[in-house]
Amino acid sequence: MREKKSRVRQVLRERKDAMRPGERLEKSQRICRHLAGLIRDGETVMVYSSKEKEVNTGPLIATLLERGNPVVVPIIVREDVSLRLSYLRDVAALVPSTFGVPEPIGNEIPAAGRDVGTIVLPMLGFNRRGGRIGYGAGYYDRFMAKNPHLRKIGVAFACQECDDLPVDENDVLMDCIITEDGIVYPG
Repeated sequence: MREKKSRVRQVLRERKDAMRPGERLEKSQRICRHLAGLIRDGETVMVYSSKEKEVNTGPLIATLLERGNPVVVPIIVREDVSLRLSYLRDVAALVPSTFGVPEPIGNEIPAAGRDVGTIVLPMLGFNRRGGRIGYGAGYYDRFMAKNPHLRKIGVAFACQECDDLPVDENDVLMDCIITEDGIVYPG
């Protein structure tokens, strides 16, 4: 299974990397518009701060802050392969950190998983049965296993869909998957 996941990850990275920056931004904006419509007023949302070639979550974060939704971002803790949470009140607090991920290092406002209603996750690939494949370290899968109450929304570009996605018992299924085309799972 590990070898198959590695091969699939490589193919999915190549698909995502083949997108032009302008195309990636336009599709990210569409994804964020679809996603913003699913977030309830006042709901606390945990959303990843995107790196260059991921779905850009900047427009979603800006919308949520403008609407007054509490926003929580993860901070990667390499030592124990976990996520620490921080409220985000200003995107200017985000600085490149572990793996180049923007994090509010030095400006943390501690948050707890129990306070979050919805989590927005990055995906390297997905299928239309709720399956998600990440980058391989398992940070989000471990976090979701400890916080099963979360509504899990995965975001990806349509080109990252993979019918033959290798999913095992440790991979947490999504409640919803959104691409630039809208909600692709469920239905």
